[in-house]
Amino acid sequence: MKNKTTYICKNCNHSAPSWAGQCPQCEEWNTLEEQIIVKQSARPQRIRENPAKTTSISSFSPGKQNRIQTKVQELDQALGGGFLNSSFTLLTGEPGIGKSTLTLQIAHKIAQQNLKTLIISGEESEYQIQERANRLKAAHPGITLANESNLETIIATLDSEKPDFAIIDSIQVIGSNAVTSTPGSTTQVRYCAEELLGYCKKHGITTVIIGHVTKDGSLAGPKTLEHLVDTVLQFEGDRYHDLRILRTSKNRFGSTSEIGIFKMTAQGLEECPNPSAEILKNRTESRIGSVLSLILEGSRPLLIEVQALTSPTHFGYPKRTTSGYDLNRLNLLIAVLQKHHGINLSDHDVYINITGGIKVKDPIIDKAVTEAIISSYKKTPISPSKIAIGEISLTGETINNKRFQDALSATQKLGLTA
Repeated sequence: MKNKTTYICKNCNHSAPSWAGQCPQCEEWNTLEEQIIVKQSARPQRIRENPAKTTSISSFSPGKQNRIQTKVQELDQALGGGFLNSSFTLLTGEPGIGKSTLTLQIAHKIAQQNLKTLIISGEESEYQIQERANRLKAAHPGITLANESNLETIIATLDSEKPDFAIIDSIQVIGSNAVTSTPGSTTQVRYCAEELLGYCKKHGITTVIIGHVTKDGSLAGPKTLEHLVDTVLQFEGDRYHDLRILRTSKNRFGSTSEIGIFKMTAQGLEECPNPSAEILKNRTESRIGSVLSLILEGSRPLLIEVQALTSPTHFGYPKRTTSGYDLNRLNLLIAVLQKHHGINLSDHDVYINITGGIKVKDPIIDKAVTEAIISSYKKTPISPSKIAIGEISLTGETINNKRFQDALSATQKLGLTA
């Protein structure tokens, strides 16, 4: 029988019978990849297997002994207490954000607990990893290294070494001899992840795999990869700024609202339990177009600085540009300012920047954005100690909901004026 060819979208996993420039489901461009489905001439005979071992659901007893604590408080907090034993975690982030640095420091902390740790890298040589480990002072003798990108060899290495904790960098460069497509394709990524997941779960190996992200920040590869793993950790920030945020977008064993905050230094990543102090220490005088705001990430408040710049446009159409903020939300707020507050920005370019390389989607900073725009437009300075919080409705009013009240209480606890 002839093999069947189909085309799989690497963004949403949609299957199409023929190639097209745009995926008909997610409408992303150039995401369809060819996949050959090998047809079997006859239906294989079912093989009789022994029944699986069953366990009573009430026999589980929660406790710290069921988790591997990294002793990095920011990371353990984001995970809900550490890596659960035999869990399968995906760590994603933009190139250069510090994923390899973070995993190497995690490996060092875990090896210090007399747990056998294995790092398998398909992108860096053993010498490169050793050089970074010496620079970060993380060259623990309990960490073993391997440079390999073949799936079958990786599984054989895991079977030989029998580690307690394994790090695989990265899933996009791993390829299997059982799949004809190239490494990084939808078929290879899904197949290799499934095989690694099955092996590590069966043999009780706590595993972290590193995955790349696309230019828009989404996970590169099929969306099914997110459904396969137990936990998805997103490492966010600007590679040209020091601040890094570790966010849990999926966690089968804990909350997804907690975050970990780190600061990149020459000695690697350092915990940053009070990032608000980093922002406040440079605010010594009133500024035009700059205002503080506050967002809530899990149980902790985080102060941010919103900067705005308005400038008369020299073209027929005004420009709107954002860094760390949603452009569509900015256009909405500009419309509210023009409709309800008489701020005519139709002939002004508007630029918004969230300092520190932080990306904010929380509408609680709407008021800060509008006040920063008004300050820049009217050239009126804002007090460096003032906090602007609140979501703005289309009628121009501040929405008084529970999130606003929580942010207001957090502001008062910090001793600042909202």
